[in-house]
Amino acid sequence: MTCLVSDIFDVRYGHSLELNALEPASASEGVAFVSRQMGNNGISAFVAPVPDLEPAPAGDITCALGGNGVLTTYVQEAEFYCGRDVAVLRPKTPLTKQEIIFYCMCIKANRYRFNYGRQANKTLSKLLVPSADEIPGWVNKASLDKFAGMREALDPATAPKLTDRKWAEFTYSALFDIERGKGPRKSTLTESGSTPFITSTDRNNGLTGYTPQGPQHAGNVITVNRNGSVAEAFYQPSPFATTEDVHVFVPKFDLNKYTAMFLTPLIRMEKYRFSYGRKWGLARMRASLIRLPITAKGDPDWAFMEAYIKSLPYSKSI
Repeated sequence: MTCLVSDIFDVRYGHSLELNALEPASASEGVAFVSRQMGNNGISAFVAPVPDLEPAPAGDITCALGGNGVLTTYVQEAEFYCGRDVAVLRPKTPLTKQEIIFYCMCIKANRYRFNYGRQANKTLSKLLVPSADEIPGWVNKASLDKFAGMREALDPATAPKLTDRKWAEFTYSALFDIERGKGPRKSTLTESGSTPFITSTDRNNGLTGYTPQGPQHAGNVITVNRNGSVAEAFYQPSPFATTEDVHVFVPKFDLNKYTAMFLTPLIRMEKYRFSYGRKWGLARMRASLIRLPITAKGDPDWAFMEAYIKSLPYSKSI
């Protein structure tokens, strides 16, 4: 049996604050600012407390009522403020954390009904969701403990500062042998395949599926899209196959997953230079420059890069 969202939750507008009118603050000292953005639990910034305005408490749910992230719905783990067109939901009766997350997914499943021009301001409370009696049994069997500790740093010592280092430019060809991607067509993908198939997507580490054909490239490399989502870069730990729209950066140095995590965001910063009509071909890739921290001898400081990544939150989960 279904019921209305408003039967399960009190639904109200959030604070409707403008981020550009607030004072920025650090994550440790500020209050989370939840907007309509997708990802990062809807948190787009941290701001200084606003005088005479109480933040919403931890445990409340936020739901974007418009924009590209319409109906993205999150449980907030700490107190927060809201931007424009964000609703705040609070259960009318006690629900477990698993049940709250289940309802977040139920609400988000209605995203297909809305778009930038058709917002959910007037209809959120009227959306149909399962009643409390109809929550599947597996919901409360789901373990949330498996995510405990994932935010920890591998080496929680004080993070090295990027500004304390000298940086220098290197051509990609000085650091990598750059190969054209090799592999089968997407049509060969099957559920029974075991070889990772990397394409020019911008998500899921480039993984589109698996192919029964054998790998064409060794692992411990970086894949970079020349077409499609140009300049998306991902670390590939295992042997794989790919397409010609993906180039493979084979390191001329001792690459590991930590130094790869330092390099891939820097490679992605080249995105603005390219588009569907201006691809990042082999010749351009080899001649392109990347800025890296250096040692006293002027070489890339791989040890520093590894230490920096290990000091960051979530590095224990890499």
